[in-house]
Amino acid sequence: QVQLVESGGGWVQAGGSLRRSCAASGRTCRSYARGWIGQAPGQESEFVATIRARGGRTDYADSVKGRFTISRDNALNTVYLQMNSLKPEDTAVYYCAAARAPWMLATNARDMGFWGKGSLVTVSS
Repeated sequence: QVQLVESGGGWVQAGGSLRRSCAASGRTCRSYARGWIGQAPGQESEFVATIRARGGRTDYADSVKGRFTISRDNALNTVYLQMNSLKPEDTAVYYCAAARAPWMLATNARDMGFWGKGSLVTVSS
């Protein structure tokens, strides 16, 4: 089992930045790919970014490439999402997530098996 606790988020003006963090607990949490999933108001959840457990390779949704950066600190079992150049269309509840199984590739929401509570990020124009 992996437990995820998020922090960060909130309100920002367009062009601004926010940083989300997600701390994991559980004996083997370092072996899980981690990611962020966003759900805009009235829409289905969408993949935002993932980072692999081994090697640190990252993947991003096209809509956030060049603006968002996912990173992980395995010593702290924490994953971060640095969100820069935010746009009003980035407004969503962002969920921290972990893959369904250890060492599993996770590149979309369906691959995730553990979720944080989510936190709303509001970007005003």
